[in-house]
Amino acid sequence: MSQTAPTRFGIMTAPSQVDYQDVLRVWREADTIPEIEHAWLFDHLLPIFGDLDGPIYEGWTLLSALAAQTQRLRLGLLVTSNRFRPPAMLAKIAATVDIVSGGRLDFGIGVGSRPSHPLARREYEAHGLPFHDTAHAVGSLAEACTVIRRLWTSDQPFDFHGTHHRLTGAFGNPKPLQRPHPPILIGGRAAATLRVVAEHADLWNIPGGDIEDVIRRSALLDRYCTEIGRDPASITRSIHLPVSYDRPGATRNAIGEAIDAGFRHIVLGVPSPYPENVARWVADELITPSARA
Repeated sequence: MSQTAPTRFGIMTAPSQVDYQDVLRVWREADTIPEIEHAWLFDHLLPIFGDLDGPIYEGWTLLSALAAQTQRLRLGLLVTSNRFRPPAMLAKIAATVDIVSGGRLDFGIGVGSRPSHPLARREYEAHGLPFHDTAHAVGSLAEACTVIRRLWTSDQPFDFHGTHHRLTGAFGNPKPLQRPHPPILIGGRAAATLRVVAEHADLWNIPGGDIEDVIRRSALLDRYCTEIGRDPASITRSIHLPVSYDRPGATRNAIGEAIDAGFRHIVLGVPSPYPENVARWVADELITPSARA
């Protein structure tokens, strides 16, 4: 199979219905396996599967802890809900994690829970957070990306007066270790979000499942990039694929379809409970065979 760029594989461990030590064990193991290049958490405040009153960890806090206890993996949240934290606060959090990790952060961000999800509003109402309509949320995301990048790169305080965010004397210090800033990954599939991706993202992530829809969304992103004069190839295509322990062949097939569709950043979602040596299993059963195909 000819490839224009190397395919980089990673794992995602949803920090819900698990213990901290479970996630830490998997990340430490993955950190020793070169085939696994990146690792991810998600960003929810209440469970969205399993026991709805079960345990769930705050993503950025957990990510910082894991950053301090790994050495090689690139890491991030797939993806941060822009609805949860003001962008200047988020920029500060992310810069801290980039420093803690030694410059390994991939900054994942998105609009937040889609309104059609049956549990979308629950975690916002439970934490006193507003849940605005989609148009508001997309506009807020675009402004947030602008603010966050400026806080990471500006040498002087600045004011920002947007429709959704207003800052006076905004300044970020210390800066992230990565220059000019950590790579920005934006997740989503809606057309309005893809326009924000075209403007701001270094990587774009979409959940797998319907590969034909994924291909259509990627083509739409190409179009939006062309409209604003950006090379579509400058945005790395990333996809999240669920892992089946019982049917690894189905997962390998999904990986092959994604690679054929131009996706070079593969995030493999490993479900809990995590088997012993699960990271090694992922490398041996899923990544190595797919890389050789």
